[in-house]
Amino acid sequence: MKLKLTHISHVANKIALDIANSNLLELKAPIENIANTARVILEEDIKKEAEIDEKAKSLLEENLDEIEFMRADERQLFWMIKRQIAEQENFLLSWEDRYSDISHRILDEISLEGFIKFSISENLIKNIIFKSIDSYSKIYEEIEDEVIEKIKHYKRKILVGTDEYELVFEKLYEEELKRKGFL
Repeated sequence: MKLKLTHISHVANKIALDIANSNLLELKAPIENIANTARVILEEDIKKEAEIDEKAKSLLEENLDEIEFMRADERQLFWMIKRQIAEQENFLLSWEDRYSDISHRILDEISLEGFIKFSISENLIKNIIFKSIDSYSKIYEEIEDEVIEKIKHYKRKILVGTDEYELVFEKLYEEELKRKGFL
């Protein structure tokens, strides 16, 4: 699943909670520091992918006449270009590899900052972070569907796309995240 900027705070909170609840390490700083560190690293990663997407779109637009003349599949070309740009910039597109890399960067940063102390293998701590990201990515669509269903069953109809819909959606989404242990 492709993480979006709107998911960042939820994923960062899940990482911080899972680290705080782990008996494999000792917290040396407030949980908010861990969440903020995770948030920054996740945002950087998502913004980097957005830059790569923009470069790929730009290249496609520059060559649109040729693409139409050759009757090439634009989506397929986009992915080929994106893969090539990502490779040049050492950016991982495989989600499993990417989650692992992000987990390492978060662990390195919170260790360097002295937010945690542990005397076990770094991989065990990295796996806590990895599982936090992975579990969120697997459950977010399920939660989203549950929230949409709840909104559909409101007595008063709320139109999709309105400010009211967005506010109700966000409130219900956060309630579901809390219920499932993500906040």
